[in-house]
Amino acid sequence: MSQRPALLNRPSPPIQEQQKVSLFRIYVVYRSILSIVLLLSPLSSETRRLLGELNPELYLLVANVFLATNLVLLALMQTRLIHDRVTQFSVFFIDIFVITLLSDTSGGMSSGLPILLLATAAASAVVIDIASIATLIAALSVIAILADTLRLINEEHLDFDSLLPAGLLSALVFAVSLLIQMVARRVGRAEALTRDQAEDLYNLQRLNEQIVRNLQTGILLVYADGTVRVMNQAAARLLDPHRPMALEQGRGLADHHELLAKQFQAWQESGTHEAAPLHIADDAPQIVASFSPLEDSGEGDALVFLEDYTAVTQQAQSLKLASLGRLTASIAHEIRNPLGAVSHAAQLLGESEQLAVNDQELAEIIQHHAKRMNSVIENVLQISRRQPPNPQRLALKGWLQSFLEQYRQTRREQADIELELPEDWLEVTFDPAHLERVLGNLLDNGLRHSTNGDCGGRVRIRVEKDPEAQRCVVDVVDSGPGVAESERAKLFEPFYTTVDKGTGLGLYLSKELCEINNATLTYRPTAAGDSCFRLTVSRLL
Repeated sequence: MSQRPALLNRPSPPIQEQQKVSLFRIYVVYRSILSIVLLLSPLSSETRRLLGELNPELYLLVANVFLATNLVLLALMQTRLIHDRVTQFSVFFIDIFVITLLSDTSGGMSSGLPILLLATAAASAVVIDIASIATLIAALSVIAILADTLRLINEEHLDFDSLLPAGLLSALVFAVSLLIQMVARRVGRAEALTRDQAEDLYNLQRLNEQIVRNLQTGILLVYADGTVRVMNQAAARLLDPHRPMALEQGRGLADHHELLAKQFQAWQESGTHEAAPLHIADDAPQIVASFSPLEDSGEGDALVFLEDYTAVTQQAQSLKLASLGRLTASIAHEIRNPLGAVSHAAQLLGESEQLAVNDQELAEIIQHHAKRMNSVIENVLQISRRQPPNPQRLALKGWLQSFLEQYRQTRREQADIELELPEDWLEVTFDPAHLERVLGNLLDNGLRHSTNGDCGGRVRIRVEKDPEAQRCVVDVVDSGPGVAESERAKLFEPFYTTVDKGTGLGLYLSKELCEINNATLTYRPTAAGDSCFRLTVSRLL
């Protein structure tokens, strides 16, 4: 069975005119053969009595002229002149004149030559699409038959009984011409209708292809045995952007994603499906699948729809942050006032001259932890105060250089930050304030955990592009000890920290900001053992 869908070809342009020209060329060949036969026939003793009997010299002259006209037409066969209606009408008119003269020199109706006008009238009805001209050719043929018959009767070469076959032949010429014109018109209308319908089907197919190709929803046509027959570009990008789509045809659904194949099999068996998100890769968005049978019976081939779960996650994240923001704002307000009083009291207590030295240390501890709690409250309030994202087109190279220059100016310690950028022009869509906050947090963490002699730390920012997935990857790499594998699952949880002075909200807020900007933030150590946070964001083409 074919692994690719059958596609309609673009209908050819109207070919009725070309068909008529082809038929006219066939008629020219026919009259060329006829001219040779008529010219050679008097050489035989048996046909000499029938052809050119009344005027052999005129017969040979007309036959030679007839052959000469055919030689001219054969020479013009591949030129545009053969398409001209005037040329076609002239050829048919010459044929009527020549056949009538040959018939007149051969005895008229008794020679049988007038019946050749039947072929002339029929050919004109097919080739000439103007009904009045085709009917004129038939009328001229009838006039020629009747006029020549009357002349020969007047010259006493024929008797009055010849009028009956002449009249019957004339009626037959008219009938054949009109009948062929009617059939030709019907065939032309049928051909035009078929061509229009084929054009509509082709345009509809192309429209469907464009819609399916440009849909953000991935679509797969899957056989009952789980073989993928065809998929659109969105599906290939969601499942495996690094594999050419041409190689995806004919593979099993399990080759793309084992859990997706299990969901498909469970849907086939039960007819119901629970839309559980699927995680394809660490730096790829989650997807959710739905299934639909091609037939009402639910058996046979099926369509699999893959939706990027990022939009749903982003909406849920925004709702969660809004609810969390309102809650944290009210809690922070209730905590901040008594916390300010405790901090102020500890400060006054520490300034008292009567306080013992040991007690002053306790007052300093109170102030230190009060400041730390206030820092936590400030970070939490940023959640409630944060506005919805305002994505903008950012030229990544210039923006990063400007950001790093400002970042270095805000730090007291020396910071060794290396920037690696591709030569190609890169543009991404991101809220600049959010991107500044995310990269600031990642640089703070990297510089805090890395060591480089007397320097305050060393961090490398590496920017790469993924042409298959149309994404941009920003890696923030430091030479620190990294995060233990047992603790990586909790790395982006709120209030989780590995340092005493940390609040545990920096990475959490960074991941939240990435998700509402349709980006992902993951932790993946490099092959050399360095710690690496990867920011993956869609890039503009």
